[in-house]
Amino acid sequence: MILLLLAAAGVAWWYWGRHLSRPQLIAAASALAGAFLALRGAWAVAIPLFLPGIWLLVQQQGLVGGAAPAMDSAEARRVLGVGPDADPEAIRAAHRRLVAKVHPDQGGSAELASRVNAARDILLAELARR
Repeated sequence: MILLLLAAAGVAWWYWGRHLSRPQLIAAASALAGAFLALRGAWAVAIPLFLPGIWLLVQQQGLVGGAAPAMDSAEARRVLGVGPDADPEAIRAAHRRLVAKVHPDQGGSAELASRVNAARDILLAELARR
């Protein structure tokens, strides 16, 4: 039974978990352990593991608690590592360099890649307004 559960957890991680952050993985493990203990009849231990794990997963996915705070142009410059006088080509070059490092296909995370993309979009939009 335990080997079957570990195999299912491994397959689930392979399909979905590689793109999760560390807090999301901890929350998923907590929820999975709680579900396993509930199936075994240990409700007193299962509920404190399962419910907070599910709540943290939902919160980490951004489904609870509102939207993430917006990034300002100074933070976008820090993320991309460009100065205030950067032209669109320098911004795009910095974006390409960073996204190649933080992309989920290269071992990074979806959160980091979306942050780098947002920084590029903010700075290019700021230049277009000028």
